[in-house]
Amino acid sequence: MQTAAPLACPSCGGTKLYRDGIRYLADGSQTQRWLCRNCGFRFSENAKNGQKHNKSCRVGAPKPGVKNSVAKAVVLADTNGKSEQQAAGATEQTADIKGKLVQFMFQLANDGINEATIQNYIKTLKLLLKYGADLSNPESVKEVIAKQKRWSESTKALAAIVYGKFADLNKIKWKPPSYKPNRKVPFIPLESELDALIASCGKKLSALLRLLKETGIRVGEALKLEWKDLDVKNKAILLNSTEKHGVCRVVNVSEELMAMLNSLPKTSDRIFGSRHLSSWEGSFSLQRRKAAVKLQNPRLILIHFHTFRHWKATMEYAKTKDILHVMKVLGHRSLQNTLLYTQLINFETNEYHSATAKTVEEARQLIEAGFEYVCEIDNVQLFRKRK
Repeated sequence: MQTAAPLACPSCGGTKLYRDGIRYLADGSQTQRWLCRNCGFRFSENAKNGQKHNKSCRVGAPKPGVKNSVAKAVVLADTNGKSEQQAAGATEQTADIKGKLVQFMFQLANDGINEATIQNYIKTLKLLLKYGADLSNPESVKEVIAKQKRWSESTKALAAIVYGKFADLNKIKWKPPSYKPNRKVPFIPLESELDALIASCGKKLSALLRLLKETGIRVGEALKLEWKDLDVKNKAILLNSTEKHGVCRVVNVSEELMAMLNSLPKTSDRIFGSRHLSSWEGSFSLQRRKAAVKLQNPRLILIHFHTFRHWKATMEYAKTKDILHVMKVLGHRSLQNTLLYTQLINFETNEYHSATAKTVEEARQLIEAGFEYVCEIDNVQLFRKRK
C-alpha cells in the first residue's frame, strides 16, 4: 500500500508546518490552515481530498500591485451578506456595493495612493460593514464609529477620514465627526530585547528585522528592495522605492547584515520575495508570541515592525542630539515628522555594555557594532553602548 506524501509548503517545499486554525468554506465545510515554519507562508488544505488548494485559492497567495487590493475588495463584497446578518443593528447593503468598493480601490490607485494605504482603507471599510454600518447612509456610519468603545480617538478619526474619501467618490454628503486624537508615546524596547527577538526568528524574518533595526527604514520599503539595490563592496543599500514621499537615499549597513542578505535564496528580483506584507505580519506575530513565552518577557509582544523605526530614531537622537541627522536617517522631508519620532526619554538609569580598543581596527569594529567613543586612558580607547 502506497503511503501518501507528507504535506509540503507550496512556496518553499518545506515540511515543517504549524497548524494555523480552521478555515470555513462557502459550502459549510472546514479545512485546516497551515503556516510554514521555514518561510512563513500560510495556506490551506482541501477539505475533501487533503491536498493543497491551487495557488489562486491559497491563503496569502501573492498578487502584486493594485490588482491584489481590488481582488480583496471583491472578496470583501462577496462576504458582506453574512457579516451584515450577524452584526447587531446592521442594515441591508445595496446590491452594487461590490462595484462601489472596486471603483473606490481603482480611484485610490489612480490618485497615486500607496498599496499599503489602500489595504488599510479596505480593512477600515470592512470593519465598518462588520459592525453594521450602511455605507450609503453617513449617519449610520457616524453612529457605528461612535459606538466603538474599544477604538481610540485616533482610530475613530482614521475611520472618518477613510469613509470621507469613499463618500466623496460616491457623491455622498458627509459632515465628518470631530475627533481629536492624542498621539501616544511609542514603546521603545531595549536593544537586547530586539536582538533576542531577531535571534528567535527564522532566516528570512531575522534578516528583515535586522535590516529594520540597522537602517530604520519602513517595512514596506524593505520588502520592495531588489538584489540590484545591494552594494556589497561598500556595504550599502540604495533606497529608491520609498513610501509616504520619503527621500531616496543610500543607507549603510554592517558587514554581518550584508552577509545575511546575500545568503537568502535568490528566487525573485526582490530580496525578500513576493510575499505580501500581511503574510510577514502573520509570521512575525507568531514568532513574537513564541519568543515572549520562551524568554518569559511579555514586553516582546509590544514590538511591531514600526517599533524598529521608532527605536532607531530615538537612539540616533540620544547619541548625536542632532535632529537634522535623524531627519536624514529616516528620510523625512519635513522636520515636523521627525519630531514625532524622537522621544524625550531619560536614559540615565539604563545600563551600558563597555568595550576597549587598542588599535584602529578594533575601534572600527566597535563603531560598526554600534558602540560610541567615550574617552582614552593610558592609550586605551573606551567605548560604550546601551543595553
